[in-house]
Amino acid sequence: METETEPYVRLASLRELHQVVAQLNTARSMADTLQTIADGAVAALGFELATVNLVREDGNLLVAAVAGNDSAEAAMAGRTGSRASWERRLNMGERWGELRFIPYTEGWVLDHDDVPQWHTTGPAPRYPDEWHPMDRLFAPMYASDGELLAVLEVDRPRDGKRPGPWGCEALQLYASQAAIAISNARLRGNMQRALVRLERDQQALRASEESFRQAFEYAPSGMAIAEVGGDGQGRLIRVNDALCRLLGRPAAMLQRYSFADLVHPEDTGVLLRTAAEGGRAELRLQRRDGSYVWVSLRNSVVADVTAGPQVQLTHVEDIEERKRHELALAHRASHDSLTGLPNSAELRARLGGRICDRGAAEPTDAFGGLGTPPGRPYDHHEHVLVPEAPGGDGKGLAVLFCDLDGFKSINDRFGHVCGDAVLVEVARRLEAGVRDNDTVARLGGDEFVVLAEGLGPADASDLAVRLRNGIIPPIRWENRQVRVGASFGIGWAACGMTTEEILESADQRMYVEKRSRSQGRRRAG
Repeated sequence: METETEPYVRLASLRELHQVVAQLNTARSMADTLQTIADGAVAALGFELATVNLVREDGNLLVAAVAGNDSAEAAMAGRTGSRASWERRLNMGERWGELRFIPYTEGWVLDHDDVPQWHTTGPAPRYPDEWHPMDRLFAPMYASDGELLAVLEVDRPRDGKRPGPWGCEALQLYASQAAIAISNARLRGNMQRALVRLERDQQALRASEESFRQAFEYAPSGMAIAEVGGDGQGRLIRVNDALCRLLGRPAAMLQRYSFADLVHPEDTGVLLRTAAEGGRAELRLQRRDGSYVWVSLRNSVVADVTAGPQVQLTHVEDIEERKRHELALAHRASHDSLTGLPNSAELRARLGGRICDRGAAEPTDAFGGLGTPPGRPYDHHEHVLVPEAPGGDGKGLAVLFCDLDGFKSINDRFGHVCGDAVLVEVARRLEAGVRDNDTVARLGGDEFVVLAEGLGPADASDLAVRLRNGIIPPIRWENRQVRVGASFGIGWAACGMTTEEILESADQRMYVEKRSRSQGRRRAG
């Protein structure tokens, strides 16, 4: 009866073995792969305990996965045995094909070495093939080049017997498939290092084309290969699934474009400045729905073994979340938290970006006309002049310093909540009264500054009047109406001045205007 049912038993075992082998290829990481190997040995091979001992870079073996016994897992997982101790085990064991078996009668000599183990003593076997608690059975797992990857150790057969020919064959088959899974997991894990090697050494690219192919196709982040030179410069030749998902475009569609076609218009310069080899850039690429996603591009030029000429390999990493966080932090650092306007530091940065310092520009007259000696850093800088400067067009960069009149009394009478509401509304009215390319900033307290380029003196005076008139109307707050006035001082920015000198000049003019208006009101009274 047993001989009649044995084929059916083996068929059922094969089905179970097929299922666990299929699961090996679904694990995403090395850790998941090793645990799946241990779990599969318990589920399909008839053992109650299995451990996977992974070879580390230093050659020693780490207990990387345990299945079947929680106590054994707690005692052994994460512990390491030396390579020398493991070589002793594999060399002294009986050879059952590719397996190594050490009977309890010989294994006692290994009890005190440094290999983690989970064995208990027991009585002598009652019959020849009975499993003893001190028996050891190992299934070494090798790469295709013969390198030892790991050792699968199994213990406590459910039927209490040493495996027969069928059981040994199943264990060997399973170990060989597990070795393939470990090799694939290691390949995925080493993908980034493989890419770096490919970028640095074109000869290594030719020698490891298959590794590159798998790393490219299965990379978790976007990868693309583009033409270098010729009429198709920059055209995408090949893209992976991750890039297609990131940009929401199928491969056939992406291969009609270059990154220059997809980059945000404001980031075109960043892309062009990115060096072809070893170049890095952070920019925005357009998705199929028209939206943009922040990515980090890393380029390198390699030789395409199959096609012959050089191509550009681009690694595309999604940095949308990090960039959004960085931009938010940068905005908070450069903008006033109450009004949302640029703060004092940002105002000084924008103003400083338009003027060159004293060392790079030398005034030649009292009006701020500048001469730049040859070889200075600002040879190609378009100098900012005051409107009255000779050779200018009568226009310049106006700096309007604004201080609110009557704001302190509002704070004192109604409190800071009302004062904050007034500042927010004043900021809104100032922004509504200037052009899109002008800057409205809050220095702090009730002081604001407006930068307006391309204005003459009369234009700047008209702008100050318009802004003042825009501030004067009542501001409603909690069923009340409050009013503030504004005093403006107009200064001019010019190369050769510091930002502090420019702001101080506008500030002083504002105080002159405030005093003159105050004296005028007293005389009128």
